[in-house]
Amino acid sequence: MAAVAAWAASTAFSVGDIRRAAASQASGLWFRCTTAGTSASSEPSWPTDIGSTITDNTVVWTAISSVYEDVSVLAPSAIIELFELHLNATFHGSSDVYRFHAGSNADVTGNIVFDGNAYTRLPVQADGFEMRSGGTLPQPTLTIANLSGTMTTLLALVNATTLGNDLTGATVKRIRTLKRYLDGESTADPNARFPTEIWRINRKATETRDVVTFELASEFDLMGQKLPKRQIVANTCQWIYRSSECSYTGSNFFDVNGNSVSALAQDVCGKRLASCKLRFGENGVLPFGSFPGAGLTK
Repeated sequence: MAAVAAWAASTAFSVGDIRRAAASQASGLWFRCTTAGTSASSEPSWPTDIGSTITDNTVVWTAISSVYEDVSVLAPSAIIELFELHLNATFHGSSDVYRFHAGSNADVTGNIVFDGNAYTRLPVQADGFEMRSGGTLPQPTLTIANLSGTMTTLLALVNATTLGNDLTGATVKRIRTLKRYLDGESTADPNARFPTEIWRINRKATETRDVVTFELASEFDLMGQKLPKRQIVANTCQWIYRSSECSYTGSNFFDVNGNSVSALAQDVCGKRLASCKLRFGENGVLPFGSFPGAGLTK
């Protein structure tokens, strides 16, 4: 099977035609034409769920998995698991990307090239990615070989930028595809993949002479993060007075108690809803940086 062609504008499509998104996406989906017609002049916003449909001018597309038909046969091509480690320049001193694979499938003994990127063969063990229905998010672990001291060296460089960081906050991408879609294969296709999984390193669990183990977390499960990040306070404005959030630039001045004053130096916002009304008007649009209705519900 040849690589699937990209979607094209103002083109006639027949039922059964399969296309991929022209723009890069990580959903791992292709799109099958289920109603024939002519595509629009601009690319549609593709769905991200298998079975979802999208109308494209007079064409209707249905989302399908790019690898389902391959893995559902009796002897599927080997599933290849690839990892990318993306550093953050602020915390880690660089924005370098490290790519590696375990080399445990399809008797791969060297580096792998996929989508133009080379993945170094490195002993890796990754566990705990399974999604469960118990209401808790998975907390995978990623164990990387450290026999040559490569990981210890990388950790030392990162910690020189942020003391004790140990790669916390670095992004880990887990990419899975089939051997037949790797670069160099006759059916190579960088768009044929399972949905790309994106994780963050939550903490370094262990570091020995042999291995380094990291605990991963999703974007919704990072230690110390609060949602929402702003506290819901009913009666105290959280904006800085005369800032871009507050937006007040007028020449009517009031002190903290709402009394009229004559000079800008005496102008102090009382952070109350009444303070906002003095400046923007009783019936004006108030950029009040709080939640005055929060105390009305229980």
